[in-house]
Amino acid sequence: MAKVTKKQKSLTEKLGDNMKLYPVADALQTLRDLKTTKFDETVEVAMNLGVDPRHADQMVRGMVSLPAGTGKTVRVAVFAKGDKAAEALAAGADKVGAEDLMEDMQAGNLNYDRVIATPDMMGVVGRLGKLLGPKGLMPNPKLGTVTPNVTQAVKDAKGGQIEFRVEKQGIIHAGIGKMSFSDADLLTNFSAFVDAIVKAKPSGSKGKYVRKISLSSSMGPGLKIDTTEIAGV
Repeated sequence: MAKVTKKQKSLTEKLGDNMKLYPVADALQTLRDLKTTKFDETVEVAMNLGVDPRHADQMVRGMVSLPAGTGKTVRVAVFAKGDKAAEALAAGADKVGAEDLMEDMQAGNLNYDRVIATPDMMGVVGRLGKLLGPKGLMPNPKLGTVTPNVTQAVKDAKGGQIEFRVEKQGIIHAGIGKMSFSDADLLTNFSAFVDAIVKAKPSGSKGKYVRKISLSSSMGPGLKIDTTEIAGV
């Protein structure tokens, strides 16, 4: 167990006020000061929204590109044939195929972060619904993962595009980078993520939409963010 320094103990004591609201930059610095692990932790944002996703008109789901990337290696599989398959490989897809890729996935090889398909391949992909659906990997035209433009879809996935989807309790969360990122990059990613959620406000949302925002690291505490400084919230 890592020895707790006086500085960390002091910061932990300060966190005793769990009602404290932090400007985003201060929250990032506090997470850095509290860090005791040697690995590069993920910085995560969680937002409590005034929605009930059990109702279709209150679902919040979409894609957002994080300008500074995610800091993680994204594995991408693409269902495509012919020229489109060649395009996907050239764009950097990790695995490209058709029926052979379907059989590979049915055999349990599902170590992917994003699955993309050309429209003509959805008859094949549809047979994987029970495997891909629960993992959130099922290609979806609304999310841009069913598309003839496989080159752009692969580049987006590799370049920092992430999917967001509100959970049953009205909470939406995502990793927005690594602790090794600069404050400027994390702030840029944070702003892009929050802005995307604000723009995705569903028609059925009543009352205050963004109720709470918190920042945390993989092993760190959740710090409540002062939303008065955030435009559009």
